[in-house]
Amino acid sequence: MPKVSLAEIERLSAHALINHGAAPWVAAHVADAIAKAESVGNKICGLYYLESYCTQLKSGRVKGHAEPEVSRPRPGTVRVDAQFGFAQPAFAKGLPLAISAAQENGVAMLAVGHAHTCTSLGYFTEQIAREGMIGMGMTNASPIVAPPGGKRRVIGTNPFAFSVPDGAGGVAMQFDQSTTTVALGKITMAKAAGESIPEGWAVDAEGRPTTDPEAALAGSLVSTGGYKGWGLGLMVELLAAGMTGGVASQDVKPLKAPEGPPHDLGQFYLIIDPGTSDDFGARLEQVARAVAQDEGARMPGQGKRKMDPVEIEEHVWNQLNQLAG
Repeated sequence: MPKVSLAEIERLSAHALINHGAAPWVAAHVADAIAKAESVGNKICGLYYLESYCTQLKSGRVKGHAEPEVSRPRPGTVRVDAQFGFAQPAFAKGLPLAISAAQENGVAMLAVGHAHTCTSLGYFTEQIAREGMIGMGMTNASPIVAPPGGKRRVIGTNPFAFSVPDGAGGVAMQFDQSTTTVALGKITMAKAAGESIPEGWAVDAEGRPTTDPEAALAGSLVSTGGYKGWGLGLMVELLAAGMTGGVASQDVKPLKAPEGPPHDLGQFYLIIDPGTSDDFGARLEQVARAVAQDEGARMPGQGKRKMDPVEIEEHVWNQLNQLAG
C-alpha cells in the first residue's frame, strides 16, 4: 500500500473539495479534519468520506460556499447557523467566541445548527481542550437504532466525545464514541469488503442477532450496554437536535447518499473552564497516577500515536488522486 504524508493527504483532499465546488477556506478546514482522522487510523472519518463530500457538493446537498452566521443571544450561549454547509468551518467560526464566553462565565454552550455531518467529534473537542477548556460534544445521525425490545428505528448512532486539557496546551484524556456497540461505518465497510460482523453488533429487521452486515443495515444497530447506551443515545438526540435547530434523527436521510435534502444536523458542545475549581488539576493528576499504576493501563486517548506518513489502500489512493484532478 502507498505511504502518503499527512500534508499530501490534506493538500489533495482540499484540491478535491475545491474541484467539486467548495470555497478554498471551507476546503481547508474539512481537509484538515480528514488528515487528522487518517493520522490516528480513524479511516471511517477520514478519506472514507471524501467521495461523498465531493458528490454532495456537486449535487448541492452540502453548500460549499456557505458563510456561517455566529450569534451570542445570552452571555453563555453561542450559536452558529452553518447555512447547510460543512460542520468544520462553522465550528471554527464559533469557537473563539465560545471560548471567551466560557472564560467569562465558567461554562458556555456552542450550538452548531443546519450543518453537514461532522464525522469525528473528537476533532472538535480536542480543539476545545487545547484552548485550556474541558470540552464535551455530541451529534445525532440518520436513524439506525431501535429501542431495546423494539424494531422501529428511532435514533442514530448518536456519538459523543469528551476532551480534558493537560494545563500545558495538550490533551490529558479524550474519548470519542458512538452510543451503539460500533459505528455504522464499521458495518458498511464490512459489507463492502464481503465480510461478516461479530454477533452483538446488530440485529436484523425482525430483531434477531445477525452477523450479516446487509441484514444489519436492514435492521438496527445495538446500543452499547443495552438500556444504558439507549439512554445516552436519547440524551445526545435531545441536546443535538433540540438545542441547535438541527433535525431529529428520524428526519435525517442516509448521510452518504449523493443527492437529497441537506443533512441539517446539529452539534452541541459544552465548554467548561477548569479554572473555576481550585481542585480540578490535582484531581486529574491523582486519577491519572492511579490509572498508570498497572502496566498497560492508560487514560483514554493516551494510547493513540499520530502516524506520518500513513498507509492508504491502493484504491483509496487512486480515488483521492482522481477526485483531486
